[in-house]
Amino acid sequence: MRLIVGLGNPGAAYAPTRHNAGMWVIERAAARWSIRLAKRGVAQRGSGRLGSELLELAGTLDWMNVTGPPLKGLLREYSLTADDLILVHDDLDLDLGRLRIKQAGGHGGHNGIKSVIEAIGTAQFVRVKIGIGRPAPRQDSADYVLQPFTKEELEVLNPCLDRAIESLECLVHRGTAVAMNQFNVRDKVEGEEQSD
Repeated sequence: MRLIVGLGNPGAAYAPTRHNAGMWVIERAAARWSIRLAKRGVAQRGSGRLGSELLELAGTLDWMNVTGPPLKGLLREYSLTADDLILVHDDLDLDLGRLRIKQAGGHGGHNGIKSVIEAIGTAQFVRVKIGIGRPAPRQDSADYVLQPFTKEELEVLNPCLDRAIESLECLVHRGTAVAMNQFNVRDKVEGEEQSD
């Protein structure tokens, strides 16, 4: 079984914000894979299959800064380890619409990731990062991540959310190394030669 968790903050006021991009991926994946999400506590959760693989999808486990303890509880509930976890979250250090898969690493200033690492005692889990871009100069990062995406930003973001679902399918069926090779690629820059 794999546990795939999308980070975010609970409540309708936070649903459209940049910090909830991870939860958006979970909602889209659930729809694509015919997994019904239901509210249990503050979390949205659902069980299902992706091919022959058993999955548990979950998102907005609690407020972003205290995501770790409930996530640890989920791992314990299903007798899973960090090796079975895939975490989907927003990332300020990636350009808007960029996708990056990473195995392990630090929290990079992301309080949700920091809470998870502290709670489960390891950073050895897979992350699928959704690029949300940087705030404008002198704009506070905390304010930026809690603002909704603009219409123009959503046009850039939506294809990334779809690629994130494809990357999750690849992670589950083909493993981390294959998924990283396939999805951690920069788009071709106009005028740049691309080698085969």
